[in-house]
Amino acid sequence: MALDEFLSAGVHIGMKQRTKDMERFIYKVRPDGLAVLDVQTIQKRIETAGKFLSKYKKLMAVSRKPIGQRAVARFSEAVGAKPVIGRFLPGTLTNPSFRNYFEPDAIIVSDPAIDVQAIREAVKIRIPIIAFCDTVDETSNIDFVIPSNNKGKKSVALLYYLLAKEILKSRGVPEGEIKIKASDFESRERNGE
Repeated sequence: MALDEFLSAGVHIGMKQRTKDMERFIYKVRPDGLAVLDVQTIQKRIETAGKFLSKYKKLMAVSRKPIGQRAVARFSEAVGAKPVIGRFLPGTLTNPSFRNYFEPDAIIVSDPAIDVQAIREAVKIRIPIIAFCDTVDETSNIDFVIPSNNKGKKSVALLYYLLAKEILKSRGVPEGEIKIKASDFESRERNGE
């Protein structure tokens, strides 16, 4: 991953507000008060998450926010995950009689502050939760944090692209045979999709 691609997508730009949970991922605070996340840490954590997730067949990716919905859809196509786009219906992970019931081995959430229902249910059934977390996010129920700007559509798209690519590489797909592109993961319209 070229550093300039990372920087131009703003993956490293956090918020002015910060939680104690996320302080360890902050590289510095700019004069305007925005936190800057450590790019090397982000990259390493994407690689680690990709290796971990590559071992599982039944993954679920979640995004209630419109800016992450196309990225989740493309990620799910690329790695064979089940996408949950929009509202996460109660019982999806916990009620076997619910028509959309699914038993994933792990879930990936785009924003822990928004995708709360998915996190609650994943905690109940005790499956790993990987989350893209901004500087304002609480991480107490997250098993593996990928520090990042989860508020920008280019950032979220690039994060899901890199995670998908890492999972495919860890599953043994040769680099030259990975046909996904970062641009495929970006929202195309103003409302997110």
